[in-house]
Amino acid sequence: MDTLSYKTISINKNTAKRVVVDATDQVLGRLCSKVAKLLRGKYKAEFTPNVDCGDNVIIVNADKIIITGKKMTDRTYLSYTGYPGGQRATNPAEILAKPNGAEKLLRRTVKGMLPKNKLADKLLGNLYIYAGAEHKQQAQSPKAIDINQYK
Repeated sequence: MDTLSYKTISINKNTAKRVVVDATDQVLGRLCSKVAKLLRGKYKAEFTPNVDCGDNVIIVNADKIIITGKKMTDRTYLSYTGYPGGQRATNPAEILAKPNGAEKLLRRTVKGMLPKNKLADKLLGNLYIYAGAEHKQQAQSPKAIDINQYK
């Protein structure tokens, strides 16, 4: 038996691709769950849970996302200031009304879908979100993908 043919393939950050995802007319939760899987590398055959083996994801047209139902006003996001009585509640409508609101909402939603450990911070650093159609990563020649082809 030839043991050299059974080597374990270790994936590293050098094998990461850069992909562009268009968020036009995409539902917020469905888009973010697929983006979280792309960031984590779950769509790759060489997926390793403790290694950053995902792709760099660039989301364009973030201001054109869709939130279905009454989630725009009924969903609440809680934060805590650190002081007694400092619990604050916001909803997606209030977040979207602020400057860069769509980017903040998408980043918060993707962050909630990543594991709660040190690796999640590194993975979130591979996410770039832009409100318009233009982005700063043109020099890396990212590949535009159709997010609807992923499950």
